[in-house]
Amino acid sequence: MNNSLKHLPPHTDDKLIDLESKVVLKETISTNKILAELKGYSEAIPNKNILLNAITLIEAKDSSEIENIITTHDELFDAMSRKEVLPGPTKEVLNYKEAIWTGVELIKKRGILTTNSIAEIQAVIEGNNAGIRKQSGTVLMNEVTGEIVHRPPETESEIRNLLSNLEIYMNTDDDIDPLIKLAVIHYQFESIHPFYDGNGRTGRIINILYLIMKNLLDGPILFLSKYIMENKSSYYRLLQEVQIDENWEEWILYILKSIKETASESLDTLVQINNIIYETIREIKEKAPKIYSYELVELVFSEFYTRIGNAESTLGVTRKTAAGYLNKLVEIEVLEKDTRGRENVYINKRLISLFT
Repeated sequence: MNNSLKHLPPHTDDKLIDLESKVVLKETISTNKILAELKGYSEAIPNKNILLNAITLIEAKDSSEIENIITTHDELFDAMSRKEVLPGPTKEVLNYKEAIWTGVELIKKRGILTTNSIAEIQAVIEGNNAGIRKQSGTVLMNEVTGEIVHRPPETESEIRNLLSNLEIYMNTDDDIDPLIKLAVIHYQFESIHPFYDGNGRTGRIINILYLIMKNLLDGPILFLSKYIMENKSSYYRLLQEVQIDENWEEWILYILKSIKETASESLDTLVQINNIIYETIREIKEKAPKIYSYELVELVFSEFYTRIGNAESTLGVTRKTAAGYLNKLVEIEVLEKDTRGRENVYINKRLISLFT
């Protein structure tokens, strides 16, 4: 068992490990290409904020599910349209969504990823200020033999020392492709395991923030959680192989493949959402021109479920007018209406169908 975690960059003794094998470089080129296509498309569309809101919400659900925080789409969409959400799995998922945007704002403000920024993000996820661990963390065990294969650093001083090294590595420009460095950064953070809870979710947010920081994306529009969830056994096996055998090549290829496949799916999703938005605009103009405004379209796509109170406050109209707008959208089959308790919920089934 290897208890010690080395400083970055990856090295053996005094010699740097060559991370850029021929197969890795080939995969890096093709991954950068699809990532550039995603960035270009996302920058060109006029309704990017609508798309980002939908994508970050689904990412929050997927990432939380990896940690066995399970909520249904219906619970999540319903909670999103409420002003207050009771504690529980749905609240945790929405905290994660908020943490994503907290991280994006910190990157835009500071231009770098720091230990303090990471701690702020984790605090939003967990809803507390427990901060860096001061006690030992969860060990990584072989599920078959029960052998401990990795023990995260145990003291606060050791954890902070490793985080300081990681911070330098993340924010130092060198000749290594940022996508390769992302794989190294993700491995190192997960191995440090610096918090009592929320390490996995925080680490997955760091991924997207690093891509934004390196100008490979201009917003939180690509997430790896769905890929990791679908390839969970390979993820943990390869993490372990780096820890035990320093098998960096297979780990880096796994991360590159996850980025490439996720970017391709994200691009397809963006195109579909954008098409649905324009189709909705066309239908409202054709069938209910008197109520059309882009603000109304933006409202029904900014959340999967809409309530009359949301429309009233967002559009600045009376409750009667807001109800009239939403009921008209039901009449022309843009939305579906569902009665829940004493109020109506207006559901964007077309948008939901892309994610469920």
